[in-house]
Amino acid sequence: MSPIQISGHGIEITPTLRDFIDKKFSHLQKHFDRITSIHVFLNINKLSQEAEATVHIPGYEASARADSEDMYKTIDLLVAKLLRQLDKYKGKNGK
Repeated sequence: MSPIQISGHGIEITPTLRDFIDKKFSHLQKHFDRITSIHVFLNINKLSQEAEATVHIPGYEASARADSEDMYKTIDLLVAKLLRQLDKYKGKNGK
């Protein structure tokens, strides 16, 4: 399992939030065992809570961005977007 790098701006990365991110991104790692690294960036601004992530696979990089009023919902949306991208890549390349 690749380590997940988590950073943020205007948000404290609590152990609960880190565990939630680890749990959600572990779904990606179960489906795509070739993932070499994952970086997640969280940001809170006046209007919404945003999350961005980049997932590295040899020869491919998937990135996505999501936002909502709740950080946990934002992370769910982010993982869903990444899963769609990786499924599409896997389908095209048969990997």
